[in-house]
Amino acid sequence: MRILDTLNGKKIAVKKPKNGLKLFVCGPTVYDYSHIGHARTYVVFDSFVKYLRFFKSKVFYLQNITDIDDKIISRAKDRNISPEKLAKQFEKEYYADMKALDINSVNKYAPASKYIKEIQRQISVLLEKNFAYETKNGVYFQVKKFTNYGNLSKQNLSELRHGYRIEQDKQKKDPLDFALWKKTNESVGWGSPWGWGRPGWHIEDTAITEKYFGPQYDIHGGAIDLKFPHHESEIAQQESASGKKPFVKIWMHTGFLLIKGDKMSKSLNNFITIREFLKKNSSSDLRMIVLSHHYRSPINYNDEVLASAKKSLNTIEDFITTLKFVELNAINKTENKKNRTNTKKILEKFENNFKRALDDDFNTPKALSEIFNLINQANPKLWTLSKKEAVDIRTSINKFLRLFEINTVPVKIPLKIAKLAQERQLSRQNKQFVPADRLRIKIERLGYLIKDTPLGPFLTRR
Repeated sequence: MRILDTLNGKKIAVKKPKNGLKLFVCGPTVYDYSHIGHARTYVVFDSFVKYLRFFKSKVFYLQNITDIDDKIISRAKDRNISPEKLAKQFEKEYYADMKALDINSVNKYAPASKYIKEIQRQISVLLEKNFAYETKNGVYFQVKKFTNYGNLSKQNLSELRHGYRIEQDKQKKDPLDFALWKKTNESVGWGSPWGWGRPGWHIEDTAITEKYFGPQYDIHGGAIDLKFPHHESEIAQQESASGKKPFVKIWMHTGFLLIKGDKMSKSLNNFITIREFLKKNSSSDLRMIVLSHHYRSPINYNDEVLASAKKSLNTIEDFITTLKFVELNAINKTENKKNRTNTKKILEKFENNFKRALDDDFNTPKALSEIFNLINQANPKLWTLSKKEAVDIRTSINKFLRLFEINTVPVKIPLKIAKLAQERQLSRQNKQFVPADRLRIKIERLGYLIKDTPLGPFLTRR
């Protein structure tokens, strides 16, 4: 497998270290419910990890939880509760959302508040190495000391400095210098060599990853908007503290989920929470939306995109339902060895193409298209398949759908419709074709189709 590394713009081979692949993905700031823009990133990496594990790669997937943040403190004040209580509440809600989306590949969730010692230790190292300095308001990382700052996001730092929003601390040496430790008089904080305070955002992640992975590891993932300044600052912190390069071998960034052309975000108040989405739709609907787009591409979410995902799912479900019908009704069919060989070759090509697509920068839309290619190839031969062939095709498709946690629900025919179909079949057997046709029309008006196949009448939805 090769993944496009955001830092150098080249596809890098994902190797299998003896002790397993180490992956870190930036988790949520827990001050509100997560939205489907967040879900896009977490669905991608959940699927990515499950694919690697499916093919026997050992992966340790670590994700942080930002439970110390100005947004948390501000929201807690608005609600007149403690920041700790607010963060704990929405951390719990986040886990519930992940469970609802069948995201279960994370080995370790690491809330930042549990790693204050590690955070302070890394800040001390940066001070000792003269990459950081202390002011009356906090401890800051000195960006000018790290010559590669801006390489990940391809930023022109001189242009950024011009008109850059200056923080309250006028003692900062550079507008781009960022906080490692924020001194505060508020109750939320910890004692430190630099006074009562709390960590900056960026230092949380590198302290956590250094504890579990050491100063270097394999893949760092997250949404594209985290490239600057968050991921840029992580590189500066860790490489300055350890003196080792590169911090990570591959940077993997997911594209935005847009709504009406704008990034879905809480600050713009244009977001749809995961739980709001799941009230009317399935987790497979959301996964189909996400995985039908390349992970680096933007998704402009709207009703048409949702409808397209549902239609794709329906197509797969209808096909699998048809295969089950063939399995049941082809029991006594003598298997044709030539057909069996052709089916075997088709499935081998399907599985190879599916894997090849994912090995090429985790191209999930291309992989999913292979399922529809297989459906198109099999459809003309459906009624001539043996039971074994039908089982093999269904098993092959389901194997990869389960990999993506896309759950298909077989088409259920209501008892009323089934009885109408039986009446129609009886009319046909008695050569009462006009009443039979009326029953067919009635079935169609009720939203179902009846197909007269070589294996008998087959009911499905319209």
